[in-house]
Amino acid sequence: MGNLEFIGLACALALSALGSGLGAGAAAQAAVGGWKKCYANGKPAPFIMVAFAGAPLTQTIYGFLLMNFIAAAIAAGTSSTLAFGVGVFGGAAIGLSSWMQGKTAACACDALAETGKGTANYFIVIGIQKRCSLHPWSSSLLPVGRNYRTTVCRDGHPHLWCHFYY
Repeated sequence: MGNLEFIGLACALALSALGSGLGAGAAAQAAVGGWKKCYANGKPAPFIMVAFAGAPLTQTIYGFLLMNFIAAAIAAGTSSTLAFGVGVFGGAAIGLSSWMQGKTAACACDALAETGKGTANYFIVIGIQKRCSLHPWSSSLLPVGRNYRTTVCRDGHPHLWCHFYY
């Protein structure tokens, strides 16, 4: 299984980006529909819906960071099955959370277009959903993080990431 770890590496980013795309797509469609609803009723269209639509995109960054952590763990000698599992399941959990965050943002767009009220409440709920992607991201770092003690920089000093866990 020579390249199994690299599949996990790719899945960490790809699955989180897939969820971000699905979530942002759902939220963006709702934002456009909300603006149409506002224009049809002669109300001003809230620009803040752009922030709702873009909220799921940040989970791609979490997937990218997870991918980098897995790459460093591979270089430090982590087993290929561990790297594969962390990449697939961590990326899938981040992606699923991102997709659900986009669906939540879509509901927020619809509600804001309908009522014109509740912006702060909608951001709070969207933020709660974001926490659901931070937990699998940070939990995914724990199994591969133990190998960071052996990773050193080019100049021989301990690698920056080793200080996070031990």
